Amino acid sequence: MIVGLKGNIVYKEPSFVHLDIQGVVHEVFISLQTFAALGSDVVSLFTTQIFREDAQLLFGFLEMTEKRMFERLIKINGVGPKVAMAICSTYSPSQFAVVINNNDVNGLKKVPGIGPKSAGRILVELNGFDTELLQNHNTSDEANNTVAYAQASEALESLGFKKDKIAKALSSLEGDDTPTLVKGALKLLQTV
Repeated sequence: MIVGLKGNIVYKEPSFVHLDIQGVVHEVFISLQTFAALGSDVVSLFTTQIFREDAQLLFGFLEMTEKRMFERLIKINGVGPKVAMAICSTYSPSQFAVVINNNDVNGLKKVPGIGPKSAGRILVELNGFDTELLQNHNTSDEANNTVAYAQASEALESLGFKKDKIAKALSSLEGDDTPTLVKGALKLLQTV
């Protein structure tokens, strides 16, 4: 099982990269998130290898959290590598944690290849996985902001506000701590 690769980028497109590793070129499928973060000619990727009857596929990720997200998604019945990679391309792990936390079916339906039934099933299967994603990703400011947004969303929901209005109010605010976000959102929600 290949769990990581380090090599020179020979060729890249938004959905895959060719890596030259000591004269052997490997095709590794990547998400748009990983593609956007690729920098120099040398890259180190965490990989997931999938064996099928007709192919051996490698999927690469710059962050371990994105790899865990992908591996968790492909365990869901009806979600294959193509759909899992589409989700990874649409949402970063911290953004996806917010989608799971808010049980956001419409947010998941934005991913190509996912309809309302699939979105509902995926969210049910991933219940609680948002916490794991954030714990694995909590070293960055983005993740800390996501935790604050998720906590603020929960607090406002417990006060009886609807998820769509909460999401709209929170998206227009800036802040990195839960109390500031809740206060700001309350001001906006009271005027609606």
